[in-house]
Amino acid sequence: MDLVTFWFIIIAVLWTGYFVLEGFDFGVGMLLPVLGKGLGHDRPSGSTPDPTEVERRKRLMLTTIGPVWDGNEVWVLTAGGAIFAAFPHWYATLF
Repeated sequence: MDLVTFWFIIIAVLWTGYFVLEGFDFGVGMLLPVLGKGLGHDRPSGSTPDPTEVERRKRLMLTTIGPVWDGNEVWVLTAGGAIFAAFPHWYATLF
């Protein structure tokens, strides 16, 4: 395996890690308006959810992404640095 292939694999792994973790954050963000309100399965028909219950559900969803929030920035910065180190022409074109 030559050096170009090695760096290409490393950069692909870094970008894959970033997109997987960022997709998790975006998924929670898209579902927050829907799941944060509650679907109403546990209360009588036509009643509104308790505001404290809605806030508790939203807070619970947001705390699930807390541990990986800053990790996303590390993945993208490392991927950008690896592109700069291995393929400066790619870096110049992308950024």
